[in-house]
Amino acid sequence: MAAAFTAAVARFPGHDFLEVLPGVAQAFGVPARTWTYAQTLREVERLRAAYGQAGYGHGHRAGLLLLNRPEFLFHFIALNSLGVSVVPVSPEWRAAELEYLIAHSEICVAATIAGGADGLRQAARQCGRTLALTDAQGSSIPAATAPPPAADRVPDQDTECALLYTSGTTGRPKGCVLPNEYFLYAGRWYNAIGGLCQVRPGVERMLTPLPMMHMNALAYSTMCMILAGGCLVLLDRFHPRTWWHNVRQSRATIVHYLGVMPAMLLGDAPGPQDRSHNVRFGFGAGVNPRHHAPFEERFGFPLLEAWAMTETGAGAVIIANREPRYVGTASIGVPEPEVEVRIVDEAGAEVGTDEPGELLVRHAGGEPRRGFFRRYLKDEAATEEAWRGGWFHTGDLVRRDAHGVMRFVDRRKNIIRRSGENISAVEVEAVLVQHPQVRSVAVTGVPDELRGDEVFACVVPREPVADAARLARELAQLCHERLAYYKAPGYVAFCESLPLTPTEKVQRAELKALGVALLGRGACIDLRTLKKRGTA
Repeated sequence: MAAAFTAAVARFPGHDFLEVLPGVAQAFGVPARTWTYAQTLREVERLRAAYGQAGYGHGHRAGLLLLNRPEFLFHFIALNSLGVSVVPVSPEWRAAELEYLIAHSEICVAATIAGGADGLRQAARQCGRTLALTDAQGSSIPAATAPPPAADRVPDQDTECALLYTSGTTGRPKGCVLPNEYFLYAGRWYNAIGGLCQVRPGVERMLTPLPMMHMNALAYSTMCMILAGGCLVLLDRFHPRTWWHNVRQSRATIVHYLGVMPAMLLGDAPGPQDRSHNVRFGFGAGVNPRHHAPFEERFGFPLLEAWAMTETGAGAVIIANREPRYVGTASIGVPEPEVEVRIVDEAGAEVGTDEPGELLVRHAGGEPRRGFFRRYLKDEAATEEAWRGGWFHTGDLVRRDAHGVMRFVDRRKNIIRRSGENISAVEVEAVLVQHPQVRSVAVTGVPDELRGDEVFACVVPREPVADAARLARELAQLCHERLAYYKAPGYVAFCESLPLTPTEKVQRAELKALGVALLGRGACIDLRTLKKRGTA
C-alpha cells in the first residue's frame, strides 16, 4: 500500500492529497490546511524513520486511536512501509472492549489522541500487555520491547496491512486480517468500475464522513484517491447542518454516504443552492427506498447503492452503477462478471426468481478469495465455516429478478445496523444479562426512520417490576458503562417470556416481529435520548 502511495507522489507531487476543512480542524484542534502528495510524503518519511529507529517492523501491530484526523493517514502509510499492521481503535469503546482488542490483536504500540492515552494504558495493564504509547504527531515513540516477528522477510502484497474488527454473531468482535492485496484491489476496483461511478485521474476530490476505522473509508476512499491522484477530504463525522457548506467548500466531486444521511438532508426546506455543488455521484448503501428518488431529483446527482462487507472487500462488490438502476426498490444492481453469486435457502438449495435467500459470493476464476480478507484472527474454525463449500456465506438475504437485478432484503445474522455501525445482538445481551434483576434477555433491531435500525431489548425480569422506567434506565446505564454508546438499547420492553424454539434457542424472526409490535403499541421504554456520543 505504501509503495502505491510513493508511486502516486511521483506522478502527482503537487496535487492535493488531503484537505482538512476549517470546521473539521476546529473539531479536532488542528490547523485547517491542505497537504499535497509531496508534503504528505515528508510527514510519512518522518514517522517511518521514527518508528524504524524505535525497532518496529514487519509483523508488529500498531493501534491507531486518531479518529479522522490527518495524522491517521500519516501513521498508516508510514507503518505500512515498515510492514507494521494497523489496528484502528474507536474512541467510543469502553474498558472491556479495549481490553479485548489489545489482548486479542497483540498490538505493541499505539498512536493516540491525548484523551485516549489513559484508557489504553489502563486496558493494557488489565489484560497484562505491554503497550507503548505515542501522541498523534509521533513526537516520542518508545522503543519496541521485542524484535519484529517477520524481520527476515520483505513485506509484500500478502503482508497484513490492517486488522479490522467487525461485530460477529457469537458475542466478541472478530478480527479481519486484511493484506496489502485487499487494499490495492479495492482501489483498482473503484478506479475501474466505470458507469456512473467514473473516476477521473488527477481530478477528483472525495468527501467522506465515514470513520477511518471502517473499511469504506480506510480501503475504498483512501486507495481510490491514492491510485487516482485525487484529494481525500475527511470529516470528523456527518453534520446535517454543515454538510452542504462542506461539500461546496471542499469542491467535492464524489461523496460517500450512509443510508441515514439522505433522510436527514431531505428534512431541510428546499432552497436555491440545492444544486450548487460539483458532486457527480454518491457512493454508499442503505438509503431508504422512499427517499432515494426524491433526493436525486432535488440535489441533482445519483446515489449509487452498493453491497459489500469487511470480509469481502472489493472481491465481491455489487453496485448499481449502471442504468437502469431501479431507484427506490432497494436495488444493488447486477453483479459484474468477476463476482460469482448464489442465493440459497436454509438447506443450501438455490431459490427461485424473486425469492429471498442468503447471498453466497466468491471471486470468479481460479482465486475465489481474491480481494477478500485473509482470515479471522485466531479463529480458523470461523474462517472455514464462513467459506464452507467454497463460497463465502454473507448472512445477508437478497432476491434476484428475471433480469439478474439484485435487491437487498434483510440480514439473517444477529447483526443490528444502526447509523452505519454493525452491532452484535449477542454482545449487548451478554452485558444486559449481568444485571441482577434480569433472568433472560434477547436483543434485536427495530426499524428507525433516521438510523435504519435501533437496538431493542426484550427482558424477562426475575421478579415483577415495580418501576419499569427506572430499571430500563439502569440497564441502559450498564451498557453505556461497558459498551460504545450506540450499542446500548434504544428501547427496552419487559416480557414474561422470550420466543424460543423447542431447543431453547431464541427465534430471531419472531423476536424482531415482537419488537416491532411492542413498539407500535408503545409497550416499551424509549431510551434513545440517553444515546449520545461520549455517554459514560
